Amino acid sequence: MRQRKIKNEEERLSEHNQYLIKEPQRWKGKWQQLFNNKNNIYTELGCGKGQFILTMALLYPDNNYIAFEGRGSIILRALEKAAQKDSKNIVFVKEYIKDSNEYFEGNELSGIYLNFSDPWPKDRHSKRRLTHSSYLEGYRTVLKKDGFIEFKTDNDGLFFFALDEFNNQGMKCLEFSRDLHSTELDAKKVTTEYEDKFRASGKKINYCKVQV
Repeated sequence: MRQRKIKNEEERLSEHNQYLIKEPQRWKGKWQQLFNNKNNIYTELGCGKGQFILTMALLYPDNNYIAFEGRGSIILRALEKAAQKDSKNIVFVKEYIKDSNEYFEGNELSGIYLNFSDPWPKDRHSKRRLTHSSYLEGYRTVLKKDGFIEFKTDNDGLFFFALDEFNNQGMKCLEFSRDLHSTELDAKKVTTEYEDKFRASGKKINYCKVQV
């Protein structure tokens, strides 16, 4: 769905510079310096309006979080929420990430969250899916040895594609469900805006956690 342009968007984004990282590549290998601690770092690629990642930051104050979202009108909502919560352990990047190695050094991340990513349903666009092998190879590099990827989607086609790609990359499946909210898995406890919407309409949520 195309998002409407927000009036004075850039000006409003600049009001949240304490959370918005303008030149993220220069922090490659130095994210712990930015947070001024040695806590584990987790990232969400495509954070939307920020419900999931901000809840995680609140629940786990001893972790650091970096949220990527390319749409200015959407990330603005997340930034506003962060300011309201006075979050200290989270920052945002207004970019679409293509190669995680541009932003992170090897072994710099402890976990990656992929929540309701764009399914890019046409086969010719499969390389744009965030679970394509080209992305997974990058994730493997920047994640620690025991690092993980958590993946949620309502799209069955994307889910099976992701499972095949995880398997092809030799990633170990730690948790799996075709109906996450019928389980006792911890992953159901923190939801996204899309997740709440889909559940309300009766859709089942596919979920997988893999270790690299």
